[in-house]
Amino acid sequence: MLNLVTLFRVNKQISKLTMKKIINLSTLLIMISSCMTPPQKHTLPYGAFLQEHSIEFKLYAPNATNVYLVIFDDPEANSGVEYDMNPSESGDWTYSLENSGIGTMYGYRLLGSLNDESVIVADPYSKATITQNSWRHVAKSLVISDEFDWENDTWLNIPERDLIIYEAHVRDMTVHPTSEANSKGSYKGFIEPNITGGISHLKSLGVNAVQFLPLWDFANVEIPYKQEAAGMYNDWNPYERNHWGYMPTFYFAPENYYASDGTDEPFAWNGKNGLAVNEMKNMVKSLHKEGISVILDVVVNHVSNYDWHPLKYIDKSVYFKLDDDLNFLSQCCGNLLATEEEPVRQYIIESLKYWMTDYHIDGFRFDQAHLLSAETATIIIDELKKINPNVIIYGEAWNDREAEFSKMGWGSFNAKFRDVLRGDLHKYSDKGFLFGNFRDGESLKNLQSLILGTPNIYQSSAHAVNFLEVHDDYCLNDYLRLSSGRKSKDDIIQDPMRHIKLDDDLLRKNKLGALILLTSQGIPVIHQGQDWAHSQIIAETDVNDPNVGKMDRNPYNKDNETNWVNWLEKEKNKELADYYSGLIDLRRTHTEFRHATKKDFKFQGLADHALGYVIRDRIAVYINGENSTAVETDLPEGKWQLIVNNEKVNLNGIRQVSGKISIPPTSGIVLQRIN
Repeated sequence: MLNLVTLFRVNKQISKLTMKKIINLSTLLIMISSCMTPPQKHTLPYGAFLQEHSIEFKLYAPNATNVYLVIFDDPEANSGVEYDMNPSESGDWTYSLENSGIGTMYGYRLLGSLNDESVIVADPYSKATITQNSWRHVAKSLVISDEFDWENDTWLNIPERDLIIYEAHVRDMTVHPTSEANSKGSYKGFIEPNITGGISHLKSLGVNAVQFLPLWDFANVEIPYKQEAAGMYNDWNPYERNHWGYMPTFYFAPENYYASDGTDEPFAWNGKNGLAVNEMKNMVKSLHKEGISVILDVVVNHVSNYDWHPLKYIDKSVYFKLDDDLNFLSQCCGNLLATEEEPVRQYIIESLKYWMTDYHIDGFRFDQAHLLSAETATIIIDELKKINPNVIIYGEAWNDREAEFSKMGWGSFNAKFRDVLRGDLHKYSDKGFLFGNFRDGESLKNLQSLILGTPNIYQSSAHAVNFLEVHDDYCLNDYLRLSSGRKSKDDIIQDPMRHIKLDDDLLRKNKLGALILLTSQGIPVIHQGQDWAHSQIIAETDVNDPNVGKMDRNPYNKDNETNWVNWLEKEKNKELADYYSGLIDLRRTHTEFRHATKKDFKFQGLADHALGYVIRDRIAVYINGENSTAVETDLPEGKWQLIVNNEKVNLNGIRQVSGKISIPPTSGIVLQRIN
């Protein structure tokens, strides 16, 4: 039976959803059932285990000859009291430390042919860490309490087709002064009420899921610029930072930099008080109370290639892909994990289960998922669905592996959606539908496929994760400016606020792209700032960057106003922001845009770059990519209510129409049958 706290939570959620006009019986039943079954904590096979008057430590190091548990008295200590751990034939090492408990700081020192006894490493199963702001990302493990008042919270279990995802960086959304947050750039700041940024923006926009860039503890300091360090030479990153978080170190601990006491002071220590753990849990709980699912962007195929990652110093032959000389194999931004090996698979899957159960995470977006073998990908989805059958799983299945991953039940980022609409990712003269053009070999048939959920690739439209921009590469509007010839890569933007203001043509392109994104089958993803046509302009800092003022294609290294969300920009393009909010309301109100199948559609080609279609004889959509020519068409018989045009969205109706209708250049309209 539901208790009073649970009933209050359900009633509170229902009231908010009713105001957004999206409540239905199935959603209500999902809420009630989810509230009745909070996740059970997941017991990890390794790590530190609190007992009544002691701590049990357990580590897997099959090739070490000796392992020492090191206990520290001070976070900044370089050494501590050492205890010989006890080996077993299975490769496990254990030790019971009497008269110890919460707040204990520890690490491991290992001896063996593959170990460096001069390095004390943290526990790879650390639930909390104390980390130094240095390129080696020196760390100590911190024993914490698992106790947390979830108030009967659990996964939201929103059906995949109903998801509308906002991709966000937890720091970027509140660190700028215009966010009005008190605890800027933090887990706490993200959920502060009555501010401009963070959760307040998600609520006002109407999305029901947030995909956070990595929140696992990661190596956020890169090697010194233009200096040799351990045989490496950084000639690419004058900021010496990794802002996005795609170099993970600890797969079970939240990033301390986003805690309320986080600091970026060089060589300072983050996480001394373990605040990140409960602050992140509070953030998840608060998002759930607002009906917003939480999806973590996770990196399971590589780690930073220069941190003191514990797995490197425990046994690199077990955990990493190596060449014949036992050197690490690397790709992009890190050393590759041997994900096809059982110990690595176990480590990854235990991590994912832990975040699902101990942090109530609703799903995961897998960075570079195409690097996973089919066997590993299958095991991941099978194991996670045993815990929550409704877990959200999708990733980057590049190298034409989207169809393969779909057969395994995975969703994946639908790059074809972006490219058919925008044009070629790299060759800006090769334009797409928004420019009244198709690339060679593409036509209205390709656009029609996207609207249907790209069935030629995906087994289910729920696997098509559609987007116009994400954090990677030029954002949509910088791309449009480059592709239209308004700007070049080398242009210096002297007045960013003037630059971001859309002219009529760019506004129409943005609106048409948004309309297609939010009325197509599949799962739409909106990147932070996309809803008001943000621009990524390299900000002036104390770093000597010769590209200051240019549009940035890859601002992964900039913890500054290049990435920070300036909420004043939203007012510059308020008409577009309102249009996005209206389209989201439209999508959540009409199931035709989420749950239709191919047989529900009737398509009509209107011109080379114009398409019309009717869904279930109730909803009609017309999109015109022609940049200078209006298109006229006959409507199906009966009376129709125009609810979306090239200016606004009004679900109560803009005007009634019948007979013929004209679709202006670079625009779309949506109509609802009224008889």
